[in-house]
Order: sequence, then structure tokens, then C-alpha cells
Amino acid sequence: MADTSLGTPEQLRDPDYMPALVKAVPLGIQHVLSMFVSNVTPAIIVAGAAGFGFGSNSPDFPELLYMIQMSMLFAGIATLLQTVGAGPVGARLPVVQGTSFAFIPIMIPLVAGRGVDALAALYGGVLLGGLFHALLGTVIGRIRFALPPLVTGLVVTMIGLALVKVGIEYAAGGVPAKASGAASYGGLRSWSAALVVIFVTLGLKFFARGMLSVSAVLLGIIAGYIYALGIGMLSFEAIGQSWSRAAAFALPQPFKYGFEFSAAALIGFCLMAFVSAVETVGDVSGIAKGGAGREATDKEIQGATYADGIGTAIAGCFGALPNTSFSQNVGLIAMTGVMSRHVVTLGALFLILCGLVPKVGGLIRTVPIEVLGGGVIVMFGMVVAAGVSMLSDVTWNRRNMVIFAVALSVGLGLQLEVMNLAPGAPNALQHLPDTLRILGASGILPAALIAIVLNLLLPEELASEATEEISGGMAGHK
Repeated sequence: MADTSLGTPEQLRDPDYMPALVKAVPLGIQHVLSMFVSNVTPAIIVAGAAGFGFGSNSPDFPELLYMIQMSMLFAGIATLLQTVGAGPVGARLPVVQGTSFAFIPIMIPLVAGRGVDALAALYGGVLLGGLFHALLGTVIGRIRFALPPLVTGLVVTMIGLALVKVGIEYAAGGVPAKASGAASYGGLRSWSAALVVIFVTLGLKFFARGMLSVSAVLLGIIAGYIYALGIGMLSFEAIGQSWSRAAAFALPQPFKYGFEFSAAALIGFCLMAFVSAVETVGDVSGIAKGGAGREATDKEIQGATYADGIGTAIAGCFGALPNTSFSQNVGLIAMTGVMSRHVVTLGALFLILCGLVPKVGGLIRTVPIEVLGGGVIVMFGMVVAAGVSMLSDVTWNRRNMVIFAVALSVGLGLQLEVMNLAPGAPNALQHLPDTLRILGASGILPAALIAIVLNLLLPEELASEATEEISGGMAGHK
């Protein structure tokens, strides 16, 4: 429910309204807290897949700190593009941007085990994919028909399913510990830290209110961090060393990792841009409906898509990953009832400040991988749940069930068979060219393409064909 002490109901529904600064600043920081962990986690996962992430002894580990720093900085810059705008770019609504989870299953095969050398092709894909994403802004209204809830729900569900394994590996002790056969991997000590995070997160989410509930994942990780200190998993000395070694201020470096053209990266990022664009359309629509009680305009949707793509392209030039609108902040606007874009602008400025201060990344690097795993389990599970929620809008007749079944079987089957094997081991795609093998390994792109093509080609069934046995099982029978 909206707090009327912040302004009149009409003011609170106005994107251009600015509450008193003393109240606007905490509201802006609250937006940052609700997305902070989700924003930096993709960089941690990609670095870990490349071989210089948490738990590794790679001499390139400091590059992860730079990626974390850039995640914060360019999430803030992309958010400013949305809230302040520049010409046709930006929705000029309280849209919070952050690093997208959707691209992780595409990025992991691109970098797997290749270290920092893989980042040139990765960021080449981010840049070109971002430019393609921006171009979608010119046609976004005309391509939405090809991406109904059947397709988008399937893709989001597949993204979550591709990521849940990462959460379990982190909670058990990390991929390096698993690869080296460490006896500590999967031990009670590791799992206890992850479970503390999960229990605290769930407790706050369901039994707390306001900011405590909104920031449940972040506070759960803080609780796990304190627990790790208590059991000796982490020491104050290590924290102090990480803090002292990090610079107080640093600017981003353009094309720090070079630029390399990769067909697999370009195709993968461009195809996933469709998913990200549709997600942004949904978020902008949700903000307009939940915050202002109206439908989003075509101009707002188009501007938001432009900002999505341009923000991603700029991020790719400086070592950050693709950006998209963050759905959790849509719910936060509905909860607070404050539609002011200026509040989110203040949060964006706070993110930019954090991104320019490497000491923030220095603190984040001290979070034990097991603690992060507890938070990741919750977040990635929520991605799957979001996909299932989108699928609830589907009419489950025979046609749609066949489309879903074929797409899921191929996509999830490839994901389980190819991605979970040791490098060089025989797999179902080993005879394909490298580009197709990388694109197919995620399972998401094959599933999405199958669902889109079948949805466009197969004829619609009559409503009478969606019998109870087909659409709802036997649950409705007594």
C-alpha cells in the first residue's frame, strides 16, 4: 500500500514526481538492495566457468573483481538511460536495469575452461548482440505475436533449469573443489553455510514486511557471511587483506579484454535478445499497471527496448555483461506505490558510485562460495517458478502440449547430455561445427526455436478439443 506521507495519490502515480530527498534516497537504495546480489552473480558464474572464479587459484582471479565492479557501474548507467533517457532512448519510467541471467546458459559454453582468453569473443557477442537488441526497439510491437506465454514461459523455465545445477555446486563447495576431488566437497560444513542463507532468506521473505522482506536474499547472504566467520570458514584477516588490496577508486577500461568476432556468440546473443526484449516489455507493462494504473504506451515500450540494447552494447565495451530490466523491482514499485522515476535515478547513482569503488568488489570477493550458493539456489529456483507462472497463462490443448513436449524434450535433453559432461567427452553434438555445438549445448536456443516454429506452423485446435483429461489431468474428477 502506498505511503501517503510521501505525496498525494496523484503525485505517487506520476513518474515525474520527486518526493522529499530525505525519503527518496532510502527508497532509491532499497531498489539497489533488492537487486544487488542478482546483479553481480552472473559475473561470478561466468568467471567460475572460465576458470578464474571463486574457489580457484587462478592468477587471473582479480579479473573477476573487475567484472563485479563493471556489473554495478553499468547497471547504474543502463538504469539512467531508462529513467532519464536520451532522445528516443529510455522509457522515462522507474525501470531498474541489471545483469541478465537469461544469457548465462549461452555464455558458459563460450568460456568453459578457457580462462580470460575467452572474454574477447564473449564481449564481442555482448556488444553486437546489444546493438541488435536496440534494433528490436523499432519492431518490438510487431514481433510480440511470435512470443506468446507458451514460448516465453518455456524459455524462462529452461533458463532456470540450466542454472540450478550451479547453485548446488556452489553450496557444496564450488566447481574447483569438485574438479580437484577435494574431500571437503559436499561436506556438512559447506552445506550448513548454504542452509543458513536459505532458511534466513525464507524466514524474512515470508514472515517479515517492507524492506526486510524485499531484501531477503541479500540479508540471508549477510547472515551466512556472519555464520562463516563464526565457524572459521572466513577470517577477519582475509577480509582486511582483500579490503586493503583493492583500490579506492578506478575508472573502467574500454576493450580491456579485446574484441573478437565469434559466430556462436553473435547468433546466441542475438537470439536471446528476443527473450530479453519480451521480458522488458512485460516489466514496463507491469510498472505502468502496478504503479500508475494504466497501460504502457508504445513510446515507453520502444524507448525501454532501445535502452536495453544500448545499455548492453556499452557494457560490452567495458567488460560488463548484458543488461535487462529487473522484474523484482517491478514488484517493489507495486508494493511501495511510488512511481517516481527520480527515486530510481538516485538508486542508479548509488550503483554507479559502488562501481567506481573497487573496494566494494573486494568485500564481495570474500563471500565464501558456499554462502553465495545458498542465495543462488533461491534465486535460480525463482527463475524456474517465474517460468511456470508464465506457463499458467497457456491454454493446454493437444496442440500446445505437443509443442511444449517436443521443445522441452529436445532442449532439456541436450542440456543434460552435453553440458554436464567433462570437456572432450563424447556427446550428442560432437560431430557438429563448433558454432552449432555451442549454441545447441545450452538447450535453450533449440527449445525456443522449436517452440516458435511449431507455434507459427501448427494449426490452432478447437476449444472443444481441450478436454479435462488433456488440459488438467484427472485432478478435476471425483
